[in-house]
Amino acid sequence: MHLRDLTQFLTELSENNNRPWFIMNKPRYDILREEFLAVVTELIRELSKFDRQVAACNPKKAMFRINRDIRFANDKSPYKTRFSAGITPKDLRRPSAGGGSTYYFQIDGSGKLLFGAGEYLPPAPRLKAIREQIVNDATGFAKLLKNKPMRATFGQLQEEDKLQRPPKGFDPQHVHVEYLKLKSFFVWTEVDLKLNEPEQLVPQLARGLKDAFALVTWLRKVEMSNAEE
Repeated sequence: MHLRDLTQFLTELSENNNRPWFIMNKPRYDILREEFLAVVTELIRELSKFDRQVAACNPKKAMFRINRDIRFANDKSPYKTRFSAGITPKDLRRPSAGGGSTYYFQIDGSGKLLFGAGEYLPPAPRLKAIREQIVNDATGFAKLLKNKPMRATFGQLQEEDKLQRPPKGFDPQHVHVEYLKLKSFFVWTEVDLKLNEPEQLVPQLARGLKDAFALVTWLRKVEMSNAEE
């Protein structure tokens, strides 16, 4: 993929986020979109080497649209200023009550590559089930938190939107109470793209996302038996 062309396009888009500019530059976008599709397709092949459940993921469905949903947004800019994709076993890029971890990555105009995996803001039944699993499998969860590859690449679980108090119905003295407050179970990191080494993009992503496989595996073990109570 021509990473310099992509970041240049996204930079210009951020400065001209309007429909006339986008229509005039649509040929550029179409070429970059096809190149990005090739990256997602190759990444799915690489991820499936350690996670067979994503082997059948449709790369076209994995890519997010560049159009923003502005119906309820204060910012009425019509386009996203990043290219992004979410790879899942069932082509569900957003969390569902039945679960489904996502391998996610995005590239923006500043030359930043963000990637990670897990479940971001799952719906209430699924979130309750994950919290119950933490309580029921405290030892296994503690082992997950100590996973060396995950910690080395991503650090701790992200704490965005974390609750101030323990959720209702959970022991405030539980050993993992701080994690019971989380609303997402996701890890991510952000690095500078090597614009002069585009051939390294997929290998870099595959190596990094493999380090999150322990979290993906743990989340897939979460039972939904208590989710509908």
